[in-house]
Amino acid sequence: MTTGNEVRQGAFEMTLAMLMSGTIGWLVVSSQQSALNVAFFRCLFGGATLLLICAARGLLARKLFSWKMIALATLGSAAIVANWVLLFAAYSRASISMATTVYSTQPFMLVALGALVFRERVTASTVVWLLIAFIGLVFVVKVEPAVLAVPGQYLQGVAYAVGAAFLYAVSSIITKHLKNTPPHLIALITVATGVVVLAPSVQYDALPSTGMHWLQLVTLGVVNTGIMYVLLYGAIQKLPTAMTGALSFIYPVVAIIVDRVAFGQKLAWIQVLGAVLILLAAAGVNLGWRIVPARRYSI
Repeated sequence: MTTGNEVRQGAFEMTLAMLMSGTIGWLVVSSQQSALNVAFFRCLFGGATLLLICAARGLLARKLFSWKMIALATLGSAAIVANWVLLFAAYSRASISMATTVYSTQPFMLVALGALVFRERVTASTVVWLLIAFIGLVFVVKVEPAVLAVPGQYLQGVAYAVGAAFLYAVSSIITKHLKNTPPHLIALITVATGVVVLAPSVQYDALPSTGMHWLQLVTLGVVNTGIMYVLLYGAIQKLPTAMTGALSFIYPVVAIIVDRVAFGQKLAWIQVLGAVLILLAAAGVNLGWRIVPARRYSI
């Protein structure tokens, strides 16, 4: 049973991790690298950090590895790495604000996959929240933002963000089968997989040309991947599920603020309304808010 001090520490760690998450889009766009390059260097620098962390925690012991664990972790890792590539590509096309908001539909992807793969029951409230999120998504894609790194590719960016959310849900389903594997080790396998898979696709002739751009990539890997995962998993172990879900919404809010401050992103009122509906619906699913009586329907 967790104590009050553990909960407070967990809340601090979760808040810090979500603040870090909210700045990822800024680092990605500011680095001026392709999505594939950014994802590769995130894996490379994040992998070096996580390798040191796992070694210090004694998580490289042979007893923690099995062929089944490696196979499942690698499969889930491939989905996560592809998720990063799509999300990073979405930032410059749909803006950080909108890509992050659309990406927040991932709880619905997870619910849908759970219903299809594990025959899990879906509440009527979840169905209503899904409809609200869909309305929000329609509002979001209705108007192209005024400030975009790649004008004219807004809908493509939104599609990338939807694909990223789906891949995250796929990875979560696979990770359910790795309950006895330390999460830090799963994170290490994820970035190691990313290094191997992405290395052939890196644009080596278009690497960063300034120290600042390299610093942004190193920060993304070391701070916003390695250290962030340690804080995130530490918080999850200490916090009640409801508090974890509530604090996770710091991430999209910070991302939207950072996009406004760093890149001057201005959203139409209907997009703001759509973003609010999506985040509200995602909160409703994550926190189990009921808006329909508790009768359950099977899918």
